[in-house]
Amino acid sequence: MKRYEEVAELLAADIRSGRLAPGTRLPSIRKVIAQYGVSPATAFQAYYRLEERGLVRARERSGYYVAGSGLAHPAEPASAPAPRISAAVDISELVFSVLGAVQDRDMLPLGSAFPSPLLFPLPRLAKSLASTARFIDPWDTVASLPPGNTALRQQIALRYLGMGMPQPPEHIIVTNGALEALNLCLAAVARPGDLIAIESPGFYAASQALERLNMKAIEIPVHPKEGVDLAALATALQRHPVKACWFMTTFQNPMGATMDEGKKKELVELLEKHDIPLIEDDVYGELYFGQRHPLPAKAFDRKGLVMHCSSFSKTLAPGYRIGWVAPGRFGKEIERLKLMTTLSASVPAQVAIADYLHGGGYDKHLRKLRHALEGQLLSLNDALARHFPAEVRVSRPSGGYFLWVEFPEGFDTLALHRQAAELGISIAPGPIFSPSRQYRHCIRLNYGAPWGEAYEHGMAMLGRLVRTLMQSKA
Repeated sequence: MKRYEEVAELLAADIRSGRLAPGTRLPSIRKVIAQYGVSPATAFQAYYRLEERGLVRARERSGYYVAGSGLAHPAEPASAPAPRISAAVDISELVFSVLGAVQDRDMLPLGSAFPSPLLFPLPRLAKSLASTARFIDPWDTVASLPPGNTALRQQIALRYLGMGMPQPPEHIIVTNGALEALNLCLAAVARPGDLIAIESPGFYAASQALERLNMKAIEIPVHPKEGVDLAALATALQRHPVKACWFMTTFQNPMGATMDEGKKKELVELLEKHDIPLIEDDVYGELYFGQRHPLPAKAFDRKGLVMHCSSFSKTLAPGYRIGWVAPGRFGKEIERLKLMTTLSASVPAQVAIADYLHGGGYDKHLRKLRHALEGQLLSLNDALARHFPAEVRVSRPSGGYFLWVEFPEGFDTLALHRQAAELGISIAPGPIFSPSRQYRHCIRLNYGAPWGEAYEHGMAMLGRLVRTLMQSKA
């Protein structure tokens, strides 16, 4: 980082932690110069950078203030309930009925699972696609069958190396997005009737995969800040024949929770003790708001039990459907399953992304994307504080683009979903994040789109709906 970026990041960390609350006046330029030992130009550049990120606002003849109304941030959600076993998973119809509205471009996409495509460098990717497609060796269209294009796997391996957790390029398997990687991993280590530990609340695609493969789920509670409840998991492993775990340890969907590195290490050691594989979904890991990429659980894997899955769909190229898995000891089984199902991810898409990564623009794009998401989170939090009742609890993610909102017990978010859809607003109600359809009083909100008047208006309407529904229950 340049010096002004370092100063900006230190101040952003204070905003992120709440030490500098919305509406708070930032230190004067003179104080910044004295505190950090920088020049006036560096101090001004730091504040300009924070303003570009949407974290601060300049007031004429007054100085810089943390963006927001100054209203208190809502309290965090309560912890999830105790583990629950679902003998048969039956969630897909509810998921399809709820998410169908998200595909309507006229809907305000607060319930979407994706960030806005406007945040991605799609024109630059198109240039890579056009220039590389003309020169693809015909034999590469065959050689790039599993495990995938060599150049792309080398670029992915470089990113692992940058995190201090080297993965041999020849062991990385390229897939059709992370979802295929996750499903292949599950099929490689479990069979129909097996019991799989999943998060609660957790990514609905995990429940749908278990439903499709006729497997059973045991729901492990997720703390809104600390992630998977390791004590609950340890008890479940002692009492039940768990075959595998499918967890999202960083910026978890839907809560946004992240396990710290100590807990990730403890998780891996616990699973090693029982010889149970971990399918790690890490599609949001690059979207951190701090200075360093959080290490995944894979970094602590010593026995090859962790299958680390990720993709470029949430960070670079949503429509290209390019993901991968670092499979540990299960590479042969996963590669064979890939050959038996879809053979290969799109070769032109693989080559185009490899070319883009080789050009060196990816990290610059990621910094810009992270800054945009953090500013959008601040705007959504401020809107929640202004428009929603004080009883509402809200998670505090340090990355990704999802918020978990908890209403008082008895509140019906399925009813809220239906009424909001009629007004052109999509939300993701809590029951789709649990095979036992818990969390009816919770919703997930997406802050992955540039904030503007439509979002401000939509949050005001949603807040009025919430108050009306709460009053009707009183």
